[in-house]
Amino acid sequence: MVGKKKKKKKNTGDAAGPDGQPGTKMSRKEYEAEMAELQGELVALQEWVKSAGAKVCIVFEGRDTAGKGGTIKRIVERVSPRVFRVVALPTPTEREKSQMYLQRYMSHFPAAGEVVIFDRSWYNRAGVERVMGFCTPEQTQKFLDLVPQVEKAMVDSGIILLKYWLEVSPDEQTRRLESRMDDPRKTWKLSPMDLLSYSRWYDYSRARDAMFEASDTAWAPWYVVDNNVKKRGRLNIISHLLSQVPYEPFPGLDVELPKRQKAGNYSEPPLVVRRIPTPF
Repeated sequence: MVGKKKKKKKNTGDAAGPDGQPGTKMSRKEYEAEMAELQGELVALQEWVKSAGAKVCIVFEGRDTAGKGGTIKRIVERVSPRVFRVVALPTPTEREKSQMYLQRYMSHFPAAGEVVIFDRSWYNRAGVERVMGFCTPEQTQKFLDLVPQVEKAMVDSGIILLKYWLEVSPDEQTRRLESRMDDPRKTWKLSPMDLLSYSRWYDYSRARDAMFEASDTAWAPWYVVDNNVKKRGRLNIISHLLSQVPYEPFPGLDVELPKRQKAGNYSEPPLVVRRIPTPF
């Protein structure tokens, strides 16, 4: 159990900010209007990436319940999965454990005309693996020494690399975990690892600080997002993402639907087909 259950409240998605101050509420109507405009710009970015042969790599890291999955969902829901590809790797196999650590991530780096989004990334070694004891301190340090050079090579090869860290306050993390306990649609998100991670808030803080110190570079800086208010956080992330890619406005399509052919001698045959029930 994360903590004692509290009386349920209406979830507005506008909890207090990381500094403990009240979050700024945003109506669903306003949020969806802003999101629709930004998603239109993401389509423009997509078309530029395709035409320019650009390579974009976006890394999302952060605390459990920080909103990575929801943000990624809104980024990709109106664009082509053939251009925007989400990578969320499972636990490494025994073979992958024997490889060079970064090897299994490199195979997913973008080629020309692709945007690859990592829902957690090679920075697992600096975060969950370090905190949960899945690697040695020496392995973590070796990774932190090496990763700036790897990312410099990525950028030098033409990849636009964006790294986002999503942050939430302790109280907001508790609220979100408790909501998962109460909502059958979210229970799959509540793993034993989440509960153990919850108990190690300051271990994760130390790991985050060491990661920032080692890998916040001029060529691949970290961008921190205060994501206690999910609506504003998602809009801010997409807006910033768009500002970091030199895409061109999409001119739109000058399309006119052709005339549909006439039925001629066609008529529907008396076939018996199975139709689904219509309870709605």
